[in-house]
Amino acid sequence: MTAATPQKATVLSESGLAGRIENRAGKVKTTLTSRLASGIALLIAIFWTIPTIGLLITSFRPEADIKKSGWWTWLSNPSFTTENYVEVLTGGRFELSGFFVNSIVITLPAVVIPITLALLASYAFAWIDFKGRSILFVAVFALQVVPIQVALIPLNKQYVSWGLSGSFWTVWLSHTIFALPLAIFLLHNFMKEIPRELVEAARVDGAGHVKIFFVVLMPLLVPAIASFAIFQFLWVWNDLLVALTFAGGAQNVAPLTVRLAELSGTRGQAWYLLSAGAFVSMVVPVVVFLALQRFFVRGLLAGSVKG
Repeated sequence: MTAATPQKATVLSESGLAGRIENRAGKVKTTLTSRLASGIALLIAIFWTIPTIGLLITSFRPEADIKKSGWWTWLSNPSFTTENYVEVLTGGRFELSGFFVNSIVITLPAVVIPITLALLASYAFAWIDFKGRSILFVAVFALQVVPIQVALIPLNKQYVSWGLSGSFWTVWLSHTIFALPLAIFLLHNFMKEIPRELVEAARVDGAGHVKIFFVVLMPLLVPAIASFAIFQFLWVWNDLLVALTFAGGAQNVAPLTVRLAELSGTRGQAWYLLSAGAFVSMVVPVVVFLALQRFFVRGLLAGSVKG
C-alpha cells in the first residue's frame, strides 16, 4: 500500500459526501416545491392572515354594525366608513397623532445609538488586539441570557437618581443597553467573515483604523446593519414593557403602544376604534420592512462579503 492510497480514499470519501449532500438538497428542494407543499403553505398563509383581515374590515365598519354583527357579515352586507380613522387620528377621545410622533422620536435614536456603539465595539473585538479581548467578548455575549425584567427596577432607580425620569432618555438608554449584546455579537460575526487580506492590504497602503472602518468595512456591512436595524426597529416600535416602565407615567413621552394598552383597558367597549388605532401603528413598521427587506434577506442569507 502506498502513501497516496489514504489521500485517494479521502478524496473519494469527500466527493461521495458532497454527492450525498447534493442529492439530499435536491430531494428537499423537490419536496418543498411540490404542489402539495405549496398548497399546505398557501393554506397556512390564508389561516394566518384571517385575523388581520378581520381586524382591517372591522376598522372600516360603522360602530352600529360592529355592535350588531361580526366582521364576517360584512361580506354579505358590506358597509364602509373612514370615521374610525378620523376619530383615532384627530378626535378628542383618542388623539393618537401625538403618541405617533412620540413613537418616532423614541424609535429612531433607539435604533441608531445601539448600532453605532455596536459597530465600534465589534471592530475592536474583531480587528484590534488587546489584553482580555476574548474574555470580554464572552462576557458581552453572556449578557444576552440575562432577562430584561430583572434590570427594570435597578435602572428605574438609577434614572430617578440622575433626574432623567419622565424623559425620552430613559427609553433610549434602556433600549440601547438591552440591544447592545446581541448587536455586538451579530456585527462582530459579520466583521470576522471579511477576509483578513483585505484589511492587511489597506494597512499596507497606510490606512489607519478610522479609514479602514469607514472606507473598507462599512460598505461591506450594509446588509448586516440593515438586518439588525429592522429587528431593532420592530422591537422598539412594538415594545410595551420598556415603554410602560420608563415612559408610561408621562403622557408627553409615551409611545403608541402605551396609549393603545390604556385604551383597551379603559374603553374596551370602543374596540372598533382600537382596531383603527392598531392599523395606524402598523403602517410605519410595514413601510420600513418593505423598504429594507432586500438588505434584510441579503444579510440573513449571504453575509457581509458574500452578498
